[in-house]
Amino acid sequence: MTTTGADHATALTGPWWWSRWRSAVLDVVLALVSALECAAEGVPFARDAGIPLSAGVVFGLLAGSVLVLRRKWPIAVVLVAIAITPAQMGFLMGIVGLYTLAAAELPRRIIVALAGMSLVGMMIVTFVRVKQDMARGDLTLGDWFVPFAAVTTSLGLTAPPVLLGLYVGARRRLMESLRERADSLERELQLLAERAEERAEWARGEERTRIAREMHDVVAHRVSLMVVHAAALQAVARKDPEKAVRNAALVGDMGRQALTELREMLGVLRSGEGAQRRTASASASVVSVSASVPLAAVGAAAAAAASRVAEEEGPWLSELEVLIGQSAAAGMVVDLSVEGAVRSYAAEIEQTAFRVVQEALTNVHKHAAGAKTHVRLAHRVAEIAMQVENEPPPEPASAASAGLPSGGNGLVGMRERVLGLGGVFVSGPTDAGGFRVSAVIPAV
Repeated sequence: MTTTGADHATALTGPWWWSRWRSAVLDVVLALVSALECAAEGVPFARDAGIPLSAGVVFGLLAGSVLVLRRKWPIAVVLVAIAITPAQMGFLMGIVGLYTLAAAELPRRIIVALAGMSLVGMMIVTFVRVKQDMARGDLTLGDWFVPFAAVTTSLGLTAPPVLLGLYVGARRRLMESLRERADSLERELQLLAERAEERAEWARGEERTRIAREMHDVVAHRVSLMVVHAAALQAVARKDPEKAVRNAALVGDMGRQALTELREMLGVLRSGEGAQRRTASASASVVSVSASVPLAAVGAAAAAAASRVAEEEGPWLSELEVLIGQSAAAGMVVDLSVEGAVRSYAAEIEQTAFRVVQEALTNVHKHAAGAKTHVRLAHRVAEIAMQVENEPPPEPASAASAGLPSGGNGLVGMRERVLGLGGVFVSGPTDAGGFRVSAVIPAV
């Protein structure tokens, strides 16, 4: 991972305007060398100008030491170098100043203007100096050498530092841009990881809810019927032994069916989780942004496994008569009416419709044992509607006598199933003292 911009800001530990002590030491050393150079060049300047040598040396020291400001005020350094060019001093300051100016984040027009001024000043000074040397006889070359020396010297002292500075500045800006992009990418990855964690947590909660709903639908109805039959068995064991035997057989059958369905669901959940773990381990090198993603995938596989159990084993609307028959065998008076042409639906629609009727009958067993119940199923053009309504129980204490616990999740699970398919679910007491559960599910 890269260092963020805030970390770069806090890394400025140098004195004054320097970002690092190393940069400060380098500039001080360059300024010292430049000051010594200008001081040495101030001696002939003082002789030519007719001023005291000490004045020329001091002037050179002051002018050369300006190079220490090159990072803070590069324009001022270049201007000072141009100003002392006629005195034949400040060559190091001019070269380093032009390099710093070109590498700085300044408008190109300023860089071009100052570089042009330095080029012209150096060309003029070199032309005059070479012309004077040839006039004194120090140089015996032809007249062509004067402009050639002026042009080559000025270009040699101006173009290389400017070009190098432009390259270094462009490279520095490119690195900063890449660093900013890396920082932005890191922040995006962190945000994606946080969002993935949130989605994984939400998915785990959703899958836990789905699995709990499936387990409730599979087990609760049969166990409730078993409790009702066990209560009836206890009541008629001595009075009617034959009926007690039939009730005991029904309790055994329902217990075996409940265990079979529970075992099948748990088996598919285990196999789905194992397959998902193998898939997650195979793709862990690709999807490694968040460590919680495989956990969410395992949860999704578990819920999908529960759904596969339902799809493979049903239930289907064709089994509705068997469901009502089991409730009738437990002593409930159930009236079933079907409207419209019977047809098949998608597996999820049929399972939801069946579960709504099943849970409604389970609630009647729990809260209104012995009450007459009406089950209505309507096949319409674009939807399927179902309604389970029970009359008031003949004995208010019958539900309590059965000893059936209630977790309060049956109506919530039915509502979630129906709303998940885009349907409408309504439940509540009737004016006659009973209870009604109604649901409408789109057929498509």
